[in-house]
Amino acid sequence: MSELFGDKDTLVAYSFMYGPAMAKACPMCTSMLDGLNGQAPHIGQRVSLVVIAKSPLERIRAFARERGWSKLRLLSSAENTYNRDYYGEGPDGSQWPSLNVFVRQNGEIRHFYHTELLFPPAEPGQNHRHVDMIWPLWNLLDYTPGGRGKDWFPKLGY
Repeated sequence: MSELFGDKDTLVAYSFMYGPAMAKACPMCTSMLDGLNGQAPHIGQRVSLVVIAKSPLERIRAFARERGWSKLRLLSSAENTYNRDYYGEGPDGSQWPSLNVFVRQNGEIRHFYHTELLFPPAEPGQNHRHVDMIWPLWNLLDYTPGGRGKDWFPKLGY
C-alpha cells in the first residue's frame, strides 16, 4: 500500500462498484468517476487518488477506455481483501461505494477517514449521501430549484 502514496502523504481511495459478478459497472459510481477523471490532475497536486474495483484489472481498464477515463489511477482488488477490509464489499460479496483516506506519517500508514454515512438509514425520501461531496453532478443540481429530482439517477448511456 505504501507505493500508492507516491510522493504524497495522503492517499484517497474510492471503492468503485464493479465486481466480477456485476454485468455492468454501477451507473452512479460511473457518473461520479466521470467528473473525478477531469479533476484528477488537480487533485494529484495535493494527494494521491486511486480507484479500486473488485473486477480483474483488464476489465476495469476496458471500461475506463469506453468512458474516456485517462487520468484516474485504476486498481483491482480481485486478488486481495481490500474491499472487505475497507468497506467496499458486504459479507455476501455485494459491492459498496466507499471512500477511504489514509495518511503516511513517520513511516507508518494510518486509516484516517471513511464515508460512514453509508451505514445508517437514509433520511425518508432521500438516498445515501456519503460520497456526494466529491460528486460534481449532485453538487450542481442541489443549486437548482428542482434539485436532484425525485426518482432520477444517472445512466451509463443516454
